[in-house]
Amino acid sequence: MIAKQDEAYMAHALKLARNGIYTTDPNPHVGCVFVIDGHVIAEGWTQRAGFAHAEIDALQKTDNVKDATAYVTLEPCSHHGRTGPCCTALIEAGVRRVVVAMQDPNPLVSGQGLQQLRAAGIEVVCGVLQTEAELLNRGFFKRMQLGLPWITSKMACSLDGRTGMASGESKWITSPQARQDVQNFRAASSAILTGIGTILYDDPQLDARVDFDVLQPIKVVVDSQLRIPVNAKILHNSAETWIMTCSENVQKQKQLTDAGCKIWQVPSVNGRPDLFQVFQLLAKQQINTVWIEAGATLNGSLLETNLVDEWLIYMAPCILGDQGRGLFHLPKLQRMADKKQLSLLNVRQLGPDVRMLFGAHNKI
Repeated sequence: MIAKQDEAYMAHALKLARNGIYTTDPNPHVGCVFVIDGHVIAEGWTQRAGFAHAEIDALQKTDNVKDATAYVTLEPCSHHGRTGPCCTALIEAGVRRVVVAMQDPNPLVSGQGLQQLRAAGIEVVCGVLQTEAELLNRGFFKRMQLGLPWITSKMACSLDGRTGMASGESKWITSPQARQDVQNFRAASSAILTGIGTILYDDPQLDARVDFDVLQPIKVVVDSQLRIPVNAKILHNSAETWIMTCSENVQKQKQLTDAGCKIWQVPSVNGRPDLFQVFQLLAKQQINTVWIEAGATLNGSLLETNLVDEWLIYMAPCILGDQGRGLFHLPKLQRMADKKQLSLLNVRQLGPDVRMLFGAHNKI
């Protein structure tokens, strides 16, 4: 039975879970609160992979939780992974009641943790603030349920929809406020993906430049013919770089692996890596969320395949002219009936710029 205070304590647990959004990959972000007689006696959140889950983190901060209510934002795990099962720890600690936001879609857990708690005589309540909990871990849940990561493509453009000058010059369209916002999104992502065109044009580093603790995202380059230079900046900083390719050029592959890259052979479609296979492969490597920073060609292909969950567009109050580079390369669009429709989800001003969040209109 849901008590009137349950939502308030779960909201606090969800807030705690957000402490791990930059560090817990590939694990979900989870928060835990122990309450006795209306008083919070301990709280915690999931640490880096291989270290304490939220329940264990909270248990380590108190000597006694006997007869407490535990508020957890995700079903306590019931299996042995890098750490022991959290449901066993809660049973042994003597908690009286466990309130969870939602069942874990991970097939290794998927209701088993709740069953074990109930079998031990513990009262279990499930479904408190479930919508908020799903939003917090949407990448992990999508990977578990569909075998794909949550995919967001970021673009920056002028008022006339240009991402750069015809010469390729593009620094800087948007303001420092918008660019720092991008860094925070990068830091919260499991991987940052781009196309070979962006590497050749801009030579980006694609790391998360922030002033807080972060698990740097994997950098992924879609490069059908292995044109990436071995001295590209993306290859020479601390984060790991993966190349998705159709090329069987053994010599270039060796040069890139010697430079620290990991090469993935992906089935091709019209001579280019099959994007569905790319994202499926990333999910199998425990990538929960993919942040895309790419050019018009790759973004055009992504729009056609309907793989992107969200499009995040930063628009600056400037004009670059009709010879500039556009957001999407979509040569097949010739009639108004063929237009691609998106749904506006959110608008926010950042300095002089506007950030617009769009979802796919007919997302499968």
